[in-house]
Amino acid sequence: MGTGSDMYRQQILDHYKNPRNYGELEDPTFSHVGENPMCGDEIRMDVALTEDDGETVVERVAFSGDGCAISQASASLLSEALPGTTVDDLLEMDRDDVTDLLGVDISPMRIKCAVLAEKVAQDGVEIYRGELDAETTTIEDQDDGDD
Repeated sequence: MGTGSDMYRQQILDHYKNPRNYGELEDPTFSHVGENPMCGDEIRMDVALTEDDGETVVERVAFSGDGCAISQASASLLSEALPGTTVDDLLEMDRDDVTDLLGVDISPMRIKCAVLAEKVAQDGVEIYRGELDAETTTIEDQDDGDD
């Protein structure tokens, strides 16, 4: 492991210990909760959307929850990356986008921790649009892309 991966490990620890946008939005367009029952991670994503030139755009994001360093750092990084992103771009995100944010290779056992916040935000959009009927996202039910 080189100093580059050490830098990203430090970034993960920093986002875990000092999460960005942690808390709740006062007036979210939607809020959605997800969990990974295999390890106990739980994330709530609050998202405020706006219209910009006919496209629905993420305006603000906040998250709360408990879990491992990977799940919490991923939620923190995602909360910084999503504002300004179109909802369609959010829905097209995959686990590679999340691991790129984290900057390190994630083991197959930890990938569900890494993508939890992304899946919660995506399912929240689909529930908001009326395309999905779910109270909670359970990550073990999600396709993790290994097929």
